[in-house]
Amino acid sequence: MLEKKYDYDVLYLGSGHGTFDGAIPLASKGFKVAVVESGLIGGTCPNRGCNAKITLDAPVPLQREVEDLQGIVTTPIALNWSETVKHKHDVIKDLPEFIAGLLKKNGVDILHGHGKFLDSHTLDVDGKQVTAAKVVIATGLHPHRLDIPGKDLAHDSSEFMNLTELPAKIAIIGAGYISLEFATIANAFGSEVTVLMHGQKALRKFHQPFVEHVITDLEKRGVHFVRTASVSHLEKQETATVVHYGNGKKLLVDWVLDATGRIPNVENLGLEKIGVKYDKDGVIVNNHLQTTVSNVYASGDVVKKTQPKLTPTAIFESTYLLHLFAGETAEAINYPAIPSVVFTSPRIARVGLSVEEAEKSPTHTVVKNNVLDNWYRQVTRETFGENALVFDKDHHLVGATEVSEHAEDVINSLLPAVELRLEPEQIERIVHLFPTIGSASWELL
Repeated sequence: MLEKKYDYDVLYLGSGHGTFDGAIPLASKGFKVAVVESGLIGGTCPNRGCNAKITLDAPVPLQREVEDLQGIVTTPIALNWSETVKHKHDVIKDLPEFIAGLLKKNGVDILHGHGKFLDSHTLDVDGKQVTAAKVVIATGLHPHRLDIPGKDLAHDSSEFMNLTELPAKIAIIGAGYISLEFATIANAFGSEVTVLMHGQKALRKFHQPFVEHVITDLEKRGVHFVRTASVSHLEKQETATVVHYGNGKKLLVDWVLDATGRIPNVENLGLEKIGVKYDKDGVIVNNHLQTTVSNVYASGDVVKKTQPKLTPTAIFESTYLLHLFAGETAEAINYPAIPSVVFTSPRIARVGLSVEEAEKSPTHTVVKNNVLDNWYRQVTRETFGENALVFDKDHHLVGATEVSEHAEDVINSLLPAVELRLEPEQIERIVHLFPTIGSASWELL
């Protein structure tokens, strides 16, 4: 446990999922643990990320379902932005206090302020020095900002989610998760949206035919997509903003969202002083999440890795470090199948080996399905749905991608088969509730 010369056994920089999912049970085992946080307890996901976004998105699938059930459902539906934002605030406002309460209840000290390394065991937290045997860097990411003239006229995702009134015309620069999700939301609530893409492809890590279907659906709903837009600068014009792009083209809008990605929070931590190496993709770690300084580790989105920088990954890493620090394992981290989803409408979700990877492999088979062939999808009159299942030579399911209104639920349902490499006879023994999306999905295996 605690070495007497240190204030803490483990000190975490940051309080998001890369921290609290492991810090709480570690402290409950008797370890002396502290968390340093300069902002809201809980980090990005609960306060200005996943929880807020999904609350703003919640009315959109309802709107789509009502559209599909026209004639059966005759009451018109209208989405109210200001009330939805208020609801979002009600959903997330108590989360920092709730998470802080869990930390404190289990004996974790919360040190409010900015932490910076003085040496590998000592940090300055707003003028107060604290020491720890081990330190975990879990500082996450922050929005990337375009380095172009007029960049201060653009806004980030947090500002979008706090808009009390939705602008009539919005330009979104970028074509990743945030861009397409917020384009879906803003369009559903009545904004005229233009997405200015860096290149020809959106959501590059997802099966492109499925991505193109989502884009086509959004275009039918009035969203404009400009591929290879080459935004050069932004300019204020009275109460509007002019986006200059392409070869002398202009777009006049009320509001601009810079959705060009997120970058690691590695600045002003003193990492260079103690020799922790990092690059533009994050803190460099070995297969034990250990940095180039032996007692300093990293967890969550700040880590440079091939796994997706998502909340489930951060949770797994934080839990792994719990077991490592508690002496319950000495093994290298062994990542499970990490699922990912884009909350457009329809959704795109995937896990495991991608279609593109499988098509290059002589030992894998890709089976594509029109999910609307299943009667259950016809209950709510879904208009589109496809999936692609990847099998190895022994017919283990090793990857799945779907585009549909229920894609996230389908991928969640298929996760055990992918992660545990279930045999066909084992799959037969998993009997789902009926009728459900789970039972409909497993019929394809």
